[in-house]
Amino acid sequence: MGPLGENGCENDAMGELLEALPSQHLEPLWLKMNAMVPPHPQPVAQPHIWKYKDTLPHLSTAGKIVPQEDAERRVLMLVNPTMSAPFTTDTIYGGLQLVNPGETAPAHRHIAFAARFIIEGNGFTAVEGKKMSLQRGDVVVTPTWHWHDHGNESDAPIIWLDALNLPLFRYAPVHFAESYSSSRYPSEFCDPSDWRHPWQSVQAALDGESTAHATYHYKKPDGQPLSTSIGAQAERIAAGHSTNVCQEQSSFLYHCYEGNGRTIVKPPSGREVVFTWTGKDTFAVPAWSKVQHINESAGPAYLVAFNDRPFLKLLGLQRPAC
Repeated sequence: MGPLGENGCENDAMGELLEALPSQHLEPLWLKMNAMVPPHPQPVAQPHIWKYKDTLPHLSTAGKIVPQEDAERRVLMLVNPTMSAPFTTDTIYGGLQLVNPGETAPAHRHIAFAARFIIEGNGFTAVEGKKMSLQRGDVVVTPTWHWHDHGNESDAPIIWLDALNLPLFRYAPVHFAESYSSSRYPSEFCDPSDWRHPWQSVQAALDGESTAHATYHYKKPDGQPLSTSIGAQAERIAAGHSTNVCQEQSSFLYHCYEGNGRTIVKPPSGREVVFTWTGKDTFAVPAWSKVQHINESAGPAYLVAFNDRPFLKLLGLQRPAC
């Protein structure tokens, strides 16, 4: 049989093979090689910014009309435009939480790890019986399966940015929570605490660096990241300075503590976007994006970011950054 005949037989055989596979729940890898082994990371999340001046009115309204006892946690989730909750990035969940004066966010514990950045106001959180004050700029963590509750003993609302590893449980559905028998877990004031990272010490470390762009990595007392899934960092950018372009596999949830400027984000797929930020704005940066910050303030700008770097490192999935 000639070449045309041979090709015809091969084509017929291939057609029969491909037609038979679905009934056996089989698929040919060779037809989806680029999807299974892509040339670069392919996050689903896209860059997005939540301007505080736009989100605060909705959060304030929720504070007035949503009773704490009905909400348990009064939070507006930051949902990535190309995904659904709980995805702020592919691996990080973010939300803005408000606790009114005199309220308590009741005690519970859960498998998820949680970290919080205090945006404004004063309050407290209690973790495993240790009560800590909350002030603007603090990072406070709740390790997995630790009893915790939050409260506000001031005369104004307290608002913070939540960061949790909830997206990971879409792939490992083992997350659950347990409520305590009363709204408060018995606690005593314990500050300083290993779980609270005051802004004053972080800013002092950043300002002590002589470089125009300084980075501080939040760590536990033993020198390890805050958790095995979510890490945190703070950055100081000198007035008028543009940082070097950086690209890494980690995704980031950035928050502007102080200053104003721009961040250029070029995701691995899609167009370059430019975020113009000022104090209290929050923005998501997908994995493998090229990122550059420009400080347009007269003084230094300070950014804080939660990231999934510990998760990638723990699994051996991280290659050198930038």
